Amino acid sequence: MARRRRSRQKKQRNQAILNFVLAGLAVAIVGFSFYALQPEPYDELTLCEISEELPPHTAIIIDKTDEYSEQQAGLIAATIRRARDRLDVGERFTLFELDQFGQFDPRGEFSLCNPGRGDQVNALFRNPERIEERFNEKFDRPLETVLEDLVVPKEAPNSPVLEAMARLGQTEAFSNRAPERRIIIISDMLQNSDVFTAYGGGGAMPEAMPSAFEVADATMRRFGNSLDGVALEIRLIPRQRYVDMQRGALKDYWNQVFAELGVDVSWRDL
Repeated sequence: MARRRRSRQKKQRNQAILNFVLAGLAVAIVGFSFYALQPEPYDELTLCEISEELPPHTAIIIDKTDEYSEQQAGLIAATIRRARDRLDVGERFTLFELDQFGQFDPRGEFSLCNPGRGDQVNALFRNPERIEERFNEKFDRPLETVLEDLVVPKEAPNSPVLEAMARLGQTEAFSNRAPERRIIIISDMLQNSDVFTAYGGGGAMPEAMPSAFEVADATMRRFGNSLDGVALEIRLIPRQRYVDMQRGALKDYWNQVFAELGVDVSWRDL
């Protein structure tokens, strides 16, 4: 009888110990989950996480060195909004307009990290309504304000498309330290600079074109391998006089240049 009582007491002690261990483990898991799911601190100006590592980066370049129609302006805005909707939380999103010197007009620059929307956060640790409000106030409304000017057509005598992309690759935020670098360029791709010009052939490729290797070599000597590893999406603006060349020989030529530069390129009409 005494033996059974001692056995029962031992089992109760073991069960109590087990319950204590399980309770401690549950507290540890909840505490770790709370810590792990807390949002990282972010920079108030860029909305990017404060970190030594750069975030993934999608940059959109709008080539405003040639004019486009109101309909095309609407398609450009729609393209930008679709790219916005594909962003991951924390991914940087940059808009540039390209001027005749291959520089980016700072008046049109928008460069922020996606802070996430209300339906992209864990409601246990963050307030979805406040997150959605922050997204609208700090990210979406500024983007729409910039779009109002970015889609206004302008015209310029030069179109240094390649130099602009290579120069972008030299910036700190879009350097090869950033993972998953992606450029969407909205352009007719009718390059016109001292590197090469697509004009002068009467709607066809000019005869005195440098080889794709020579163009890539000149670009790398000037800008280094700043475009190596970039995923490039070209949204082509067709020009009536040049459309056959744009979709044929010029496209093939660009593909060779980009292959030499280590760029993974895809094409779609605007």
